Amino acid sequence: MTLVLRTCTVRQELKAWGQQQSALPLLVEKPGRTKAEAPRRWHGQSVFQPVEVEYNEGRVAQEELRFIVVHSSQLAQQQVQSYAAAQAKEAGAVADHVRQVHTQWCACLPDAEAAIAAYEGRGQGHRGHRPRPWRYHTVRSGIIAELRRTRRACRGRPAKTAPPPTESGSRVVVEVEVLSYPEEDHGWTVLATTVRPEEGTDTEILKAYQDQNTTVEPGFRWIKNLAAIAPVWLEKPERTAALAMLTVVGLLVYSIIQRQVRLYLHTHDQQVPRNKGATATPTATVVLSLFTQVALVQFQIGDQESEQVYGVQPHHLLCCDALGLDRS
Repeated sequence: MTLVLRTCTVRQELKAWGQQQSALPLLVEKPGRTKAEAPRRWHGQSVFQPVEVEYNEGRVAQEELRFIVVHSSQLAQQQVQSYAAAQAKEAGAVADHVRQVHTQWCACLPDAEAAIAAYEGRGQGHRGHRPRPWRYHTVRSGIIAELRRTRRACRGRPAKTAPPPTESGSRVVVEVEVLSYPEEDHGWTVLATTVRPEEGTDTEILKAYQDQNTTVEPGFRWIKNLAAIAPVWLEKPERTAALAMLTVVGLLVYSIIQRQVRLYLHTHDQQVPRNKGATATPTATVVLSLFTQVALVQFQIGDQESEQVYGVQPHHLLCCDALGLDRS
């Protein structure tokens, strides 16, 4: 099973189909993370749709694939908050853009039209990058003709009846409208699977994917973030394969640390601290960050060398026991 990407046309079609349904069956329900939080619910239904499938030998054929359209109340709430935060952040950039546009003076109409094209993302961009239109706001630009005062071309005191010198030109005006994103558009995901309905129900597939999301998916995040490798040129395919193998081995060690610590804490009913309170299911990142406070000091007294460990806390000993490390 896998998650269908947002950019796929089939996901957009299935999301539109799910929004048209009056009510989807309840697949999974979990209590809220806090007492004040509402229960988290996942509604969904299977849909069979023909798609193009490419096999290993290069053959492409139309096959009927099973998709599970899921709406999550928890995901919808997260996306609503993320959308509001991103919109508020963009509002500051839009305000700066409007102030910059209103102060720009165009000597002729083609200059004003070129400025509007650049503002609306139809220009050449900057430093090779394509201009990016606003995502959370609609910005409409217009052109108005204006006159502005200029400096006199000749020296001397002007006559009292002489009009002030002016020049004609154009100015770009901007109107901003906040884009509203309907709440019913949030919280949708689409899963694709080759498991037939008689082999696994929608609830079983969704639970299996959620369990997979606690093991496999964080591994990809670890590779992209914590284990991010600087760009390196590898000419030979063998070296590329070697780098991939080392990355997978590192991910394996990372996953084993997380698995062993969680299993030990669950068996002994213990918890370790993290950023927000204690937890019995820490990630390997949390486990490794706990040891940043531990320091090994080596010193020498006469001809005798010695070392001392400082900053050890009870949760450090728990992690050592979980990983089978010597406490000393």
